Amino acid sequence: MPPQFYNNAIFWVEVDKIRPNPFQPRKEFDQAKLDDLSRSIRQYGVIQPLTVSRVEVQRQDGGIATEYELIAGERRLRASKLAGLREVPVLIRAGQDDDKTKLELAIIENLQREDLNPIDRAKAFDQLCKQFGFKHIEVAQKVGKSREYVSNTLRLLALPETMQQALSDGKIAEGHTRPLLMLADRPQEQETLFREVLLKRLTVRDTEAIARRIATDRVRKKEYLYSPEILSMEKELTEALGTRVAIETKENGGKLAIDFVNEDDLRVIFSHLAARIKATAESPDQKSSGLLSEPDPKSSAGQTFAQDDSASALDDRSKEEITKDENTFDPNSFSL
Repeated sequence: MPPQFYNNAIFWVEVDKIRPNPFQPRKEFDQAKLDDLSRSIRQYGVIQPLTVSRVEVQRQDGGIATEYELIAGERRLRASKLAGLREVPVLIRAGQDDDKTKLELAIIENLQREDLNPIDRAKAFDQLCKQFGFKHIEVAQKVGKSREYVSNTLRLLALPETMQQALSDGKIAEGHTRPLLMLADRPQEQETLFREVLLKRLTVRDTEAIARRIATDRVRKKEYLYSPEILSMEKELTEALGTRVAIETKENGGKLAIDFVNEDDLRVIFSHLAARIKATAESPDQKSSGLLSEPDPKSSAGQTFAQDDSASALDDRSKEEITKDENTFDPNSFSL
């Protein structure tokens, strides 16, 4: 159902009466770009109206005052203030938007304009999940992405703060984060690789090659300890569940470890395991492989969110590879 606006008309509202959206996921605004936009607005005006909701507040004298809360268009509002405009054109949404709707609209507007850096995007998705109880698939439907895209974006929050900041600042590309996350259980080697990316200006392919070599060395050491059958089972489970699986044998018994990001991720893994067990029980002679369907990647082909040319220039993957990384989780390239 299309959004409803008061009288389907454009109104002129004083900029001082418009307050920012408290759920704006975008935290940083490029001052140089704001200056450019303000010069354009000073010359041509605000071409596209802002979107606001009407809010009634009680004054100290007991009366009622009307204010407006921004839904979409914070860059235009900031630039209009810089340009010295007293009023801006707005569309006023009919009805009252709850906090969840305000966050949804702010995220969607920024994603459509590709204005969110990867970490702000991940934090916005995380807020939808934690604060409003969305599942990954529900977030994906709201923003027009695949569930795998949302899950992979949320994995960025598993990076150390310094690496998240570097990604936000455009010092590394989003493609660099996948090989860095491969070494999440080896923080010292992860930090060393991160510094190499910064100092040596490593491309995404170079970074992947180094991370894979480190992980391969670890696997080779493990091969001396475990039988080929156990290693094969570990690999099959990793591929089937789409996450890191580790089998550790001991003199008596052993341990099976399955990594997951959050409860939503755990539910997906559980449903996969339940389906696998059920299928095996119903058809004991059927091979375990192929019982789990592959993720269904969709939309946003070839889109990246690199913040500047210095970082994007280091992403030497093809458009097809970038699309695959955004929408699927390939354990063979993510962990060994």
